[in-house]
Amino acid sequence: MGKLFGTDGVREVANGALSPELAFRLGRAGAAVVAAKRGARRGAPAIVIGRDTRLSGDMLEAALAAGMMSAGARVLRVGVVPTPGVAYLVRDLGADAGAVISASHNPVEYNGIKFFSHDGFKLSDEEEEEIERHVLDEAGNMRLEVEDGLPRPTGCSVGRAVDITDAQDRYVEFVKGTCDVTLEGLRIVVDCANGAAFACTPRLLRELGADVVAISDAPDGTNINVGCGSTHPEAVCRAVLEARADIGLAHDGDADRLIAVDERGQVVDGDHIMAICGLHLLRQGKLPHRSIVATAYSNLGLVKAFEREGGSVVLTKAGDRYVLEEMRKKGIMLGGEQSGHIIFLDRSTTGDGAITALALLSVIRETGRRLSELASWMQTFPQVLVNVKVRNKDGLAGNRIIDDAIARAAERLGPDGRIFVRPSGTEPLVRVLGEGPDRASVEQVVEDVARAISEALG
Repeated sequence: MGKLFGTDGVREVANGALSPELAFRLGRAGAAVVAAKRGARRGAPAIVIGRDTRLSGDMLEAALAAGMMSAGARVLRVGVVPTPGVAYLVRDLGADAGAVISASHNPVEYNGIKFFSHDGFKLSDEEEEEIERHVLDEAGNMRLEVEDGLPRPTGCSVGRAVDITDAQDRYVEFVKGTCDVTLEGLRIVVDCANGAAFACTPRLLRELGADVVAISDAPDGTNINVGCGSTHPEAVCRAVLEARADIGLAHDGDADRLIAVDERGQVVDGDHIMAICGLHLLRQGKLPHRSIVATAYSNLGLVKAFEREGGSVVLTKAGDRYVLEEMRKKGIMLGGEQSGHIIFLDRSTTGDGAITALALLSVIRETGRRLSELASWMQTFPQVLVNVKVRNKDGLAGNRIIDDAIARAAERLGPDGRIFVRPSGTEPLVRVLGEGPDRASVEQVVEDVARAISEALG
């Protein structure tokens, strides 16, 4: 990836590294790249802009929209909407692209900007790199506007902004249409993380008949993800027990993730949700290729659960971008991460916490079982992760001492365990992950491999 874009767009401290000036430049460059892709189609490109509830969202939205309009684009402002809602609205409104201003699960001081193409999928690496070339020079510094080589229309060709006032209505109706399920008789706690789904998800569940207890649904611009949401599930765990609810659901700040809580107040993470939904589809003969996609950090229990029933789990590197890439390449419909970022490719183009919630609730309805029973379909293996600080990550590949330590660890763990070693993409660290039926054995082999890495590279 380039200097600006990571695996999930541009994400930095708002009004720091992610300044209004940078947002303006990203808007200009993004609009120009979109316009170039449109080819012979006439008229100004239309770009949807949505955001989460962060205080900095207004500032960055204004700058991003101004940049787009300065390049002649027509901006469709949809306001506070979940990230997957923007991906849908791009298609629903017939727009040429979309942009989301959100830093997902990160603290309030952060914000981010990511782009969607006309089909609701994230821009390709090549398209993001093209945007970067217009924004940054070869030294990685922001170009002067006169040097960006982008059009600057005047008069009647300047872009304009339009507010889409029914954006949430459109998105809620779309999500309702992804599952044929009634939720009457279910009491559901939903933790909105004081984020983008604070209005959408409680409304969605109530319209389907559920008795909804909403928490962390009063955003003030500063409380997004603070002690709540999918990264702090203890809040929804308590609320489920207090409300005697059947299930708890927790989003992150932009609502592309979902973590569930069973009726006993126990967390049901993304791996378990994929196991429940995937195995249910597998048993019905509705899971293409009898496979799902997960990351190397998913629990080994997920792999074993599918193997027991004649299915398989395709593992890829961490990041929903890579999960989606593998799904599209292999024609697989379901994939995701332990964090709760789950993609139903037959229903949406990106992870969607609300769609995932309805898929999970549908399995509860169709099987007549409580969530705790469904979660038992997957046994969680003890998992130990150690980060080893190193001088040079490049020394990992081909190091015989480290390779021998990894081979000994794999032999000791046997066929019911695994050892996984990879360098961090952003820090001077090597991550060592071990799994197996016996925690003590896993801890020992991870410690042995970590020591070998530290002695060789630390």
